[in-house]
Amino acid sequence: MLAHDTAPRREPDRLAPRRQLTAGDPRVTERVPGRTRHAVAVSRSVPVVGLTVGRAEARWGPWTGGAFLLDDDYVEAVERAGAAAIMLPTAGMLAADPSLALDRIDALVLTGGCDVDPGTYGDIAQRETGPTDPGRDACEIALVRAAFARDLAVLATCRGMQLMNIAFGGTLRQHLPGRQGEQHRRREGEFTRHSVSLSPGSLAARVAGEERHDVDSHHHQGVDRVASNLRVSGRAADGLIEAIEDPSRAFALGVQWHPEVDQASGLIASLVAQLVNRDAGQEVAR
Repeated sequence: MLAHDTAPRREPDRLAPRRQLTAGDPRVTERVPGRTRHAVAVSRSVPVVGLTVGRAEARWGPWTGGAFLLDDDYVEAVERAGAAAIMLPTAGMLAADPSLALDRIDALVLTGGCDVDPGTYGDIAQRETGPTDPGRDACEIALVRAAFARDLAVLATCRGMQLMNIAFGGTLRQHLPGRQGEQHRRREGEFTRHSVSLSPGSLAARVAGEERHDVDSHHHQGVDRVASNLRVSGRAADGLIEAIEDPSRAFALGVQWHPEVDQASGLIASLVAQLVNRDAGQEVAR
């Protein structure tokens, strides 16, 4: 029953069995001011997607302090695709034992956030490098390495793509200068719309449904040296790497943009479809 449902309750012994929803089933929606929320009957027949969450200073009610925060666009994009989302705080226990999270999820999404600590790829911070969270870096590196080891589906967005590259030996450009930087983050707090070219036949092109794809970006760093197990599958018009993937895995994709804010994007839906097809024993075209 939805939180705001005011219908009279029936006696427990007359309640019909609750129908378990699977990906693709019609879902009940609950309307609240300003948006539509999706109510999903969560069961193990529904894929579960883990979303990494970083620390930030926040205010709630009379309180101000540290919190684990995630833009709700991620959760809503996962639920629109027919999966359940759970948030994974990037804390020390998961860094020490990623299986605590990975045993409970069907896919891992490395989300966007603050700059990655240059020390993780053997560099020192430049003047333009923003605040970092070394604890988050360590946790997400442990999670993505363990996810790859068990061939768990992985989607990494923006910072997440950069982190995935670093986890396997890649490096970053700490700051995109001048006009190039403006093509990817014209103003802080606003997404910049631009096009990327995706390699024919790549996972990136298949899930986007096209080889020229319009995306929403907000970043001032980028991939420099690509990890040896990953291949470049997308670039911006200025040559910046926009997508990387591991073709030896069932679904391992990093994108430099933010598909969660674009309701027309098929990336997160394709991730969930991969999980549904796997559970149904269907072969996913490669």
